Amino acid sequence: MSPKQHRGEVTADLLLDAALRLFAEQGEQGLTVNAVTKASGVSLGSLYHHFGSLDGLFDALAQRWLSRLLSELITALQATRTARTGIRAIVRTHLTFVREHRDAALLLHSARTDQRNMIQARELRDSQEARLSVFATWVQTHVDSGELAPLPLPLLETLVLGPLVGVVRRWLSGIDDVELDLDEAARVLPERIWRSVAADPK
Repeated sequence: MSPKQHRGEVTADLLLDAALRLFAEQGEQGLTVNAVTKASGVSLGSLYHHFGSLDGLFDALAQRWLSRLLSELITALQATRTARTGIRAIVRTHLTFVREHRDAALLLHSARTDQRNMIQARELRDSQEARLSVFATWVQTHVDSGELAPLPLPLLETLVLGPLVGVVRRWLSGIDDVELDLDEAARVLPERIWRSVAADPK
């Protein structure tokens, strides 16, 4: 990598890190061009050079953290031997990621990210194709072995990830009178999810 490329990566990282801090501290309304450039110490011209717009910066930030989450999930999944242990690994890895990277989880589960994902659904899946294909292959392998129910991949994804997303959003919002316990969720959810996707849920 040339010195110029290295400086470019450092500048982009400064902008992305500042954007995440602002989003976590102030929400979407705090994520403005002026706030990001001030918090990062990077010029307005550099922001537009690297990301094109504030939306471009936001999309790059969401992609960065989605990539990290998916990479951790895939790594955990590939270390398992059965569909049942794979489900357990997905649940525990996801919840651990959320606990360790709360700011990023807030971003990934925000209304703005949902909106951007709806607009760019195909581009998003294409950008994560390598990781998603690993999950699809894992699912098909265990469908073929008779462990997982022979359901369409989108339905299996929803049955596995839907409960996780619901729990994470409640935990992040803090709306419950009694704080939702992620450790308890990590104990309870794997078996409940397994029953919903197993070919024979006994």
